[in-house]
Amino acid sequence: MNQPKIDFSNTQIAFQNKSNNELRNSYILFKSIGYNWLVQTGPKIIELAFSLGLPIKGIIKKTVFHQFCGGENINDCENAIQIMHQYNVGTILDYSVEGEEREDVFEATAQEILQTIKKASGNPAIPFSVFKVTGIARFELLAKVNANSVLTEVEKEEFSRVKHRINRICEAAYKLQVRIFVDAEESWIQDAIDGLATEMMLLYNKEKAIIYNTIQFYRHDRLAFLNKSIADAAANNYFYGVKLVRGAYMEKEALRAQEKNYLNPIQVNKAASDTDYNAGLALCIEHINRVSICAGTHNEDSCRYLTSLMQNANIEPNDERVYFSQLFGMSDNLSYNLGNAGYRVAKYLPYGPVKAVLPYLFRRAQENTSVKGQAGRELSLVQTELRRRNAAN
Repeated sequence: MNQPKIDFSNTQIAFQNKSNNELRNSYILFKSIGYNWLVQTGPKIIELAFSLGLPIKGIIKKTVFHQFCGGENINDCENAIQIMHQYNVGTILDYSVEGEEREDVFEATAQEILQTIKKASGNPAIPFSVFKVTGIARFELLAKVNANSVLTEVEKEEFSRVKHRINRICEAAYKLQVRIFVDAEESWIQDAIDGLATEMMLLYNKEKAIIYNTIQFYRHDRLAFLNKSIADAAANNYFYGVKLVRGAYMEKEALRAQEKNYLNPIQVNKAASDTDYNAGLALCIEHINRVSICAGTHNEDSCRYLTSLMQNANIEPNDERVYFSQLFGMSDNLSYNLGNAGYRVAKYLPYGPVKAVLPYLFRRAQENTSVKGQAGRELSLVQTELRRRNAAN
């Protein structure tokens, strides 16, 4: 099988859906994100502006929100969904409201996740749905379950409601045949999340992978966990769905390990994380008859490595068991070039009221400064495309 040629530096393909104005706005944004002091002080300034009632929402909506989000509600996302689909890039609708810990909010969030599943049903432009367990469950309750602490009767009832919400979501995904990701979170609640995801796989992955767990390879124990999970799926006769990512809570993890004096779960360095990530890709492809995989990565080498693994295993680029994924507004050079070459690709498209998704937006800005060269890489690609267009005119 001949592997399609992919050039991740091809900016014409990467930005084929962007106007000159949109590219210039992206240039200004990534240039700003490159200033670490601005990223560190910006969130405090924005929160202060909101608390003082200053008219800052419009500025945020036209800049960082426009770059990284699809809209304030599910219907606002339609334009972005259709544009991406036109270029063979799918959408993962991600309701990104967070930080509330009330039962009524958990229930409203569960209803919104169900709406994303309904919208994805039978829609080739939306191949996955996704949810965070902390969007529908109290963090401290999950931490208590994770630590195998004794729950009070009230907490037992609360956790029963959590499990009921998760089952409603996963049952709907199964009935409508929409694949759904259970996102990974902090290590001190992750065992509880893994247990819930496995329960759902046992119920709904008997015919194919519908429920996908997520593994963060910035943890040094996750390659062993992936091995164990695949073995468990084989032993219990269900299909294993998994999204592989490097991770998003590194600084918080290291700080907590130091404060509470336990072994830091984070890899010794980025190279170790990269090595385990690629080993995870190889392991999934080795067990492709049991495993469906989504490579959630902004790393060119890992994307290239997965395409070579697929070629060596005679897996067609459009095989539904193998997806690539990036975040909306980032790494378009990966998403659109992979899609152009016929691979299955989907971008996380967050949405929600501007103020409610600020924590998500702050993390994206910080991620672009903390990931080595990410903001600079994005900026360089935008500059290259603007120069190419100017030369062509």
